[in-house]
Amino acid sequence: MAANPPFASKTKTKKKHFVAQKVKLFRASDPLLSVLMWGVNHSINELSHVQIPIMLMPDDFKAYSKIKVDNHLFNKENMPSHFKFKEYCPMVFRNLRERFTIDDQDFQNSVTRSAPFSNDSQGRSGARFHTTYDRRYVVKTISSEDVAEMHNILKKYHQYIVECHGNTLIPQFLGMYRLTVDGVETYMIVTRNVFGHRLHVYRKYDLKGSTVAREASDKEKAKELPTYKDNDFINDGQKIHINEENKKLFLEKLKKDVEFLAQLKIMDYSLLVGIHDVERAEQDEMEFEDEEDEGESDGAGGQVTGSCGTPPDSPGNILNSSRPLALGEFDPTIDVYAIKSHENSQRKEVYFLGIIDILTHYDAKKKAAHAAKTVKHGAGAEISTVNPEQYSKRFVEFITSILT
Repeated sequence: MAANPPFASKTKTKKKHFVAQKVKLFRASDPLLSVLMWGVNHSINELSHVQIPIMLMPDDFKAYSKIKVDNHLFNKENMPSHFKFKEYCPMVFRNLRERFTIDDQDFQNSVTRSAPFSNDSQGRSGARFHTTYDRRYVVKTISSEDVAEMHNILKKYHQYIVECHGNTLIPQFLGMYRLTVDGVETYMIVTRNVFGHRLHVYRKYDLKGSTVAREASDKEKAKELPTYKDNDFINDGQKIHINEENKKLFLEKLKKDVEFLAQLKIMDYSLLVGIHDVERAEQDEMEFEDEEDEGESDGAGGQVTGSCGTPPDSPGNILNSSRPLALGEFDPTIDVYAIKSHENSQRKEVYFLGIIDILTHYDAKKKAAHAAKTVKHGAGAEISTVNPEQYSKRFVEFITSILT
């Protein structure tokens, strides 16, 4: 089983050490996360005995597997003694992971080897986010309506991923689960992390192409890594400096993706932008190493950037190969959303650009919100609740305008 390299983002936070346990204990401070780790581990083990079909059948898109665990005495200090774990459409998500070139053993390792950690950010509807310990995947709590919408679009989504060979900016959905603990149901979905798993993001934006009420709140700005919005982006004089070839490839992908979302009557999605500043990272690295030299006697040793002793030819183990990545470098097979700034850019940056939040359907709720906003702001105002075609057009125009 391939061990994933620990993350090596050079921030001033204390080093985290991950110890691979011989017996999997699924230790997490939150019982829900322990159940998720247990469930994903169980599910991948079960799937490894199921033959990969030549093609998916219509029933696979309605299927689920579930397991109920009672009096779970082993590891009772970490796991609830009664819980249920349900996985939706296991064959479909296994196929999607394969199409996104994610090895199931690697995926299992990422989710279960050490507990996912909580993110500062919260979604619009109070959704909670966790990132796997190696920063490759994001676990998001979703609503039962989101689960229903996911089922509605899954067949077309899968078909689209097949047609574009997994080369897309829209979320890479990798697994969807329902966890029941103490009679409370929680739904979770796992996606690939838009941001780099080793390059630290210093600034992030959530862009929709709308300017009405699109500023980060004071509460948001007080966070360690606030999520800024469209007006903040414009007022900061921010631009995405990428070369012509990358710009062309990015816009082709963006237009295709957005056309697909409009066909599904989906809207309210955003472009998530993360900016890694290479020079700032270099500065942090030097400060970090100075601190390291002073604290060398604590016996911690510099293991964060080392390998986990995994054989070099293990699947997905490119980052543990003999060639260490230089500052500002990334592995495009893992950081699929990353683009380097162009040669003549004033600052050397790496941009992480991905479309997020694609489970909002243009239904009665949106139509009602649109009517209310039109009354408040006037018919011509740039408001975020327009219909899917208008939304997609405005979105592409805005994103095109910020690329230089």
